[in-house]
Amino acid sequence: MTTRFRPIAAPLLAGALLALPASAQDLTPVSFGTNWVAQAEHGGFYQAVADGTYAECGLDVTIVPGGPQVNNTALMLAGRIDFYMGGTLDAFFGVAEGLPLVNVMASFQKDPQVILTHPGRVEDFAGLTDLTMIVQDGAAYYEWMKSAYGFTDEQRQTYTFNPAPFIVNEDAGQQGYLSSEPFAIERETGWAPDVYLIADAGFGAYSTTIQTLRSTLEERPEVVKCFVEGSIEGWYNYMYNDNSAADELIKADNPDMTQEAIDYAIEVMTANGIVDSGDTLELGIGAMTEERLNSFYAAMAEAGVIEEGLDISTSYDLSYINQGHGMDLKPE
Repeated sequence: MTTRFRPIAAPLLAGALLALPASAQDLTPVSFGTNWVAQAEHGGFYQAVADGTYAECGLDVTIVPGGPQVNNTALMLAGRIDFYMGGTLDAFFGVAEGLPLVNVMASFQKDPQVILTHPGRVEDFAGLTDLTMIVQDGAAYYEWMKSAYGFTDEQRQTYTFNPAPFIVNEDAGQQGYLSSEPFAIERETGWAPDVYLIADAGFGAYSTTIQTLRSTLEERPEVVKCFVEGSIEGWYNYMYNDNSAADELIKADNPDMTQEAIDYAIEVMTANGIVDSGDTLELGIGAMTEERLNSFYAAMAEAGVIEEGLDISTSYDLSYINQGHGMDLKPE
């Protein structure tokens, strides 16, 4: 997931908010570091805290929000948190760097990165090649766009997380996050930008993964199983059932978040199949497959983002997913 700059919120000691059973002292403390401040894109995890799903299988989960000054990957490597909200590519880089990072679930089947244009400016994703592209430095998806569609470095302008250059230039496309920049630009300008989901153009990254250390898998598999299955149930309940308690936890953890923004995020995540689409329709939310992981690695290597010849099989463990867990929670 690409870094997005927003104000930091203080960590929410989520476990303390649960109506715990009498055996609360027997729960195993677990900490989960997210990749940004609390928002609807983290809703499944907050849902599993709010409705006691994690507690039911023995975990007292603390959600530790990320932010521009928070490095939750480093905290996990240092043993200060148990799980991290990662992505496909960072686990690949972990292989290259000899880091024991393992993805065990993908909350998002589609990476929510998008390119925005002025309304009606182009007809399809390929048409974006004619525009000035306002994209941050080092964006892996842009390297893929160059390889797959012929975008160039010359047409790219650095994104500074200020939408003004895009708003005034009808011949520009700007990067964004599906639930963020389109929402903000429409409210600032009164017009809704056209939105092109990079995943729908073929960018095959999984996003918002549950990532942990190899040692955690080896030493505490029952904790991993509980956290993964609880998170899967959390995502089903957040997307399809009553999510009001989770929304309140999100807003408590991030005072800048509004219900309007949360509702918008859920709407666009649902409409675009971010959480539940493709393989999840048969395998359940959280699904990952070796075929897709290998295909994405090959595309990233071809684009020059990562070296060839890595054994990426050490970057994931499919033991806890792809079993249809939680599918009964989805309304028919």
